[in-house]
Amino acid sequence: METNRIQELGDALYSAFVERRTIAPLTDQVPDITLEDAYRIQERFIARRLEAGERIVGKKIGATSKPVQQFLGVYQPDFGQLTSGMVFTDGATLDLNGLIQPKAEAELAFVLKEDLKGPGITAMDVIRATDYVVPCFEIVDSRIDDWKIKIQDTVADNASCGVYVLGETKGDPRKLDLTLAGMVLEKNGELYSTGVGAAVQGSPVNAVVWLANTLGELGIPFKAGEVILSGSQSQLVPVVDGDELVCTVGGLCSCRVKFSGRSAV
Repeated sequence: METNRIQELGDALYSAFVERRTIAPLTDQVPDITLEDAYRIQERFIARRLEAGERIVGKKIGATSKPVQQFLGVYQPDFGQLTSGMVFTDGATLDLNGLIQPKAEAELAFVLKEDLKGPGITAMDVIRATDYVVPCFEIVDSRIDDWKIKIQDTVADNASCGVYVLGETKGDPRKLDLTLAGMVLEKNGELYSTGVGAAVQGSPVNAVVWLANTLGELGIPFKAGEVILSGSQSQLVPVVDGDELVCTVGGLCSCRVKFSGRSAV
């Protein structure tokens, strides 16, 4: 795809983000769009956000669990960039008017104390480089009409990043079984879903290994201090005004988020 078209589509996604609206699927606009094209569009979209004053604070892995893959019709992982404008803390109340068509997912976040650069990264490398892990919510949000996405659409749209909420209780990954640690998600005080780390590529650590090596081949390192969202361990949860979600991970306590404002799609 020509550079001008890449920039045009990245700018269209950025405008949709700023104006809180959606656009037609890129796979409808450009039927022969490739994954490489989509990542180049993502780069343009993120560049516009950085020009507006945000900065990169981490990475996210998307479409790692079967429930999310089935919902999205996407059957391979992807990745996006986390920016400073996406970060919220445990217990935050999120304004739905600042989002478009959000859905929540519960997962585990890795906060790094050392740089990591693939390829060749192993699970032990990830564990050694991790300062701590925390339960978190990612609020995914699509700038594509009605979530009608294929893998190229979500990749171009920065892996459908919205915002994320980090829990406060820090866990040492060297002392936790992240594969078997159970996760319970409650919505408005009632059980919504349960999960386990093994649902994410066999382990959240494996998902981080995949991303470190994938980005390493592109010359992109993980940096000390960055947050890495390892992928959903829950179903995607639709949210409306007044909803409250709590996810609890065995050995890590919980993360909580509330929603206010208009009803979400």
